[in-house]
Amino acid sequence: MVRRVAVIGAGVAGLVSVKCCLDEGLEPTCFERSEDIGGIWRYTDSTDDSRISVYHSVITNTSKEMSCFSDFPYPEDFPSYLPHSLVLEYFRMYARHFNLLRHIRFKTTALSVRRRPDFATSGQWEVVTETDGVRESHVFDAVMVCTGHFQEPYLPLASFPGIDTHFKGQYLHSWEYRDAEAFRGKRVLVVGIGNTGGDLSVELSHVAAKVFLSTRSNTWVMSRVSSHGFPLDMVNTTRFNHFLDWLLPSALTRRIMFRKFNAWFNHTNYGLASSKSSKFKIIVNEELPSCLLSGTVVLKPNVKEFTESSAVFEDGTTEENIDVVLFATGYNFSFPFLEESVRSLIDDNRSLYQCIFPPQLEKPTLAIIGLIQLTGSIMVGSEMQARWVTGAFAGWNKLPPPSRMMADVLKRKPSVKRNPSERENLKMSFVGYTDELATRAGVKPSVLRLLLTDPQLALAIFFGPCSPYQFRLVGRGQWSGARAAILTQWQRTLKPLRTRVVEDNSNSSSSWCWMCLLALPVALTARFLFSKYPQPGWSPWAGAQL
Repeated sequence: MVRRVAVIGAGVAGLVSVKCCLDEGLEPTCFERSEDIGGIWRYTDSTDDSRISVYHSVITNTSKEMSCFSDFPYPEDFPSYLPHSLVLEYFRMYARHFNLLRHIRFKTTALSVRRRPDFATSGQWEVVTETDGVRESHVFDAVMVCTGHFQEPYLPLASFPGIDTHFKGQYLHSWEYRDAEAFRGKRVLVVGIGNTGGDLSVELSHVAAKVFLSTRSNTWVMSRVSSHGFPLDMVNTTRFNHFLDWLLPSALTRRIMFRKFNAWFNHTNYGLASSKSSKFKIIVNEELPSCLLSGTVVLKPNVKEFTESSAVFEDGTTEENIDVVLFATGYNFSFPFLEESVRSLIDDNRSLYQCIFPPQLEKPTLAIIGLIQLTGSIMVGSEMQARWVTGAFAGWNKLPPPSRMMADVLKRKPSVKRNPSERENLKMSFVGYTDELATRAGVKPSVLRLLLTDPQLALAIFFGPCSPYQFRLVGRGQWSGARAAILTQWQRTLKPLRTRVVEDNSNSSSSWCWMCLLALPVALTARFLFSKYPQPGWSPWAGAQL
């Protein structure tokens, strides 16, 4: 029986792990090497301590209602998309409300996590930590590793001949970037068009002499502002849309999705993406199309090589007088504190059962929390992981035997190992993944049952945003405020915008639900007509970065 649990890291995954341990009656001890909570969301001007943090201007690309903890909504006066300061403030509120800080040991580094000699029967771990130069050894019944996947900058210099031998300018990884002032008046090449690469290109375009953005990927660009001005993820991430993804033929779904993307602007004209490509990524950036249209950012193909002052691209073109190359090429994850025999089992999250448990261990008492790529909020996914894991530690949730876990991992694991920038293309469906864990934890709501007992709530759950409150309606950890939180989430979204109120008599929410209900028979008919061309397991978001 698990009682004492070590939690490594006090970022978002560490905080929810401590809280979930307490909910299950376990005794967590969290070790955080820095002096405060927050992980990457605690911004710092300095890069001297090699701690990864967000850049100064970062804004979340998932909205507050879709990325909050399931029993602790963001304050209603917070904007839908948040700067790092408000995200960190929210974490502090959460930690105070649930009295988490007393379980965290700050300025304490986990040096080693090793299986005890009797691990095959006890499942216990020996954890060695260091605080102010003093080492301690502890014994824990289980360990939750919550260090995430933003740990080591991935800088693939070998893929860019000449960058470290001929190029005389400056090159750096995006983790070193804090603000744009240091790049004023310079010609900057940004390599990589993920969310970070897009954000930094836009920001640099306001001060740099010229910004070039190099990419080898087909990339679709979306705005945070969606239909009727509501947040993108609140409109798109619904159980109804997830159902349609499963129901409709893949070719039709992909065609609809690409047409929706191109309704904003034609991505082919901008050199960003072709609707004929099956491999693509999705980024969130409202300003990038305007920068491309105005020429303050120039899109380029992949870099072939660097000379002393120029970049030569794969299409044969050259850009001269490049002052700075900024690599937005992602991160590697590593667990240097884990013993080598365990560390070697984790080459990426797909080598873990449900992206959490190394299946080869005799006892499932090591859990990796937050090492996931989802089409929605990683915060919500991490919380669901922690709830399921701590329920398993406490004996409520049953895990299959190692042989079945290993078989499941082998079935899902990609055949080719990918670098960090390519792993971005392996994002899993947010609804699908959280629902699967919620089902295992016994906290997934039944829409059909609610349709009989609470039709208003059932419609809100199925057609409305798949917000985290849904997973507090039933089962262990049920929250009495979950129903109200779901039914008032649109009001909380609009509340910070009500700084100047104008009359509006329209009320389209109920009509939208009825339109969706009427669309179901049409969708079912389409599924039947195209059933002779099935493509099981496909999702239009597979292979997409958001």
